[in-house]
Amino acid sequence: MARYTGPDYKKSRRLSFSVLENGKELAKKPYIPGQHGHSRGKKLSNYGVQLQEKQKVRFMYGVNEKQFRRIFDDAGKLKGVHGEDFLKLLESRLDNLVYRIGFSTTRKGARQLVNHGHILVNGKKVDIPSYRCKPGDVISVKDNAKDMTIIKSSLDSLHNRVEFVTYDENKMAGTYVRYPERSELNADINESLIVEYYNR
Repeated sequence: MARYTGPDYKKSRRLSFSVLENGKELAKKPYIPGQHGHSRGKKLSNYGVQLQEKQKVRFMYGVNEKQFRRIFDDAGKLKGVHGEDFLKLLESRLDNLVYRIGFSTTRKGARQLVNHGHILVNGKKVDIPSYRCKPGDVISVKDNAKDMTIIKSSLDSLHNRVEFVTYDENKMAGTYVRYPERSELNADINESLIVEYYNR
């Protein structure tokens, strides 16, 4: 299945989960989309609950099914808790870190910045959004992109930055200092359901 490119608001309402992590999608219409959205309340099977949890995370990080499964399998080769390692690898994607640092207000926007060659990793251009960063990597904006309005407005609107990245305002560069702790990531995600889904 290809990456979802439709409206995030509709997908968030379908899953009853803010894929943009700001809650705005559900504030105005906190019910599922469609003509009978108010009245539909079908109980999900165990499989349905596991599938919905997988879709929540997949849409949140903007990853297609094949990539998602590959990252899940890679996480299984690590020594920690499978579900937590899986989230750590998702957080280590370049497009996600561009978003976490504050160069973009959404992961979709961050992916576009990377695709268009505006982002450097350790001083070298990387235009692959799925590039897996390591702790210590420095992520910066190319000199000819530092005056881009979209990047400046995104940095100005950022109020809180996660603790596993640091930002140097003078250099317009962020550092991925360490892998995130589980407590620093979205509490509404139950990653064990995703592990159950793939191990069923």
